[in-house]
Amino acid sequence: MAHLPPLPGTTGRRDWRTARDAIRRLLADGDDTTQVFRIMAALNTGTAASNYSRLLATTEGGRIAVEQAELSQRLSDAGFVASFAPGTVGAAYRDWLATTGYSADGLADVSRQASDYDMVHPYVWMGRRIRDSHDIWHVLTGYQADEHMGEACLVAFSFAQVGGLGWALIASAAALKSLRATGGTLFAKAILEGYRHGRRAKWVSGEDYLKLLHEPLDQARARLGIATPHAYLKAQRELGPALTSYMAARKPAATDPVELPA
Repeated sequence: MAHLPPLPGTTGRRDWRTARDAIRRLLADGDDTTQVFRIMAALNTGTAASNYSRLLATTEGGRIAVEQAELSQRLSDAGFVASFAPGTVGAAYRDWLATTGYSADGLADVSRQASDYDMVHPYVWMGRRIRDSHDIWHVLTGYQADEHMGEACLVAFSFAQVGGLGWALIASAAALKSLRATGGTLFAKAILEGYRHGRRAKWVSGEDYLKLLHEPLDQARARLGIATPHAYLKAQRELGPALTSYMAARKPAATDPVELPA
């Protein structure tokens, strides 16, 4: 794999103080998405560059990198989203938008509060690509987006796929706190399963998403090696909505002590 220089103007240092403050706030309010991007900016040093390098090493990566399609713009185009045939990844994504009320440009707007995602640079474009494919990954993996356990599982899947200590911190902190919040290990086991599934699956960030969206959903999951999340589905059934979103059930002060991974 090619070795690329760091992003100009960066120190390469991780900001653990900011990350610690952000993880406390996120665990206190799991709907505070801005804290996720603060953690990413603080800890995911070099992640976009390493994934960009990996993209260039793939068969289609050079073309994808040259074209630099902006997924948030395409996925915010109602005509484009309406074009997907029934049963495809894109159709499932369209249904997902209708069910959750979320939007691709909404996630992009939140990210801008924490970092400069609009910089004109290949690494930053790769960061946007990873950000904007997040909701497509929800569809592919089956992890529910409007549920904190589903988000935590996808975060663990993302850490296995693209690296970055920010993903690791969020997933492990949510798993640790869940042991006390739920009184059992189902939530934590679902997160661990998400990481394992991410390790076993094909590298999804190397996909041409504009083609993938037109592929039948079941076929895409099989081709990418994305397995059914049985531990997650079991936890959903047994814990119920209140505990699968325990970070919203109780909202402690942002300064409350939180057990963090070493």
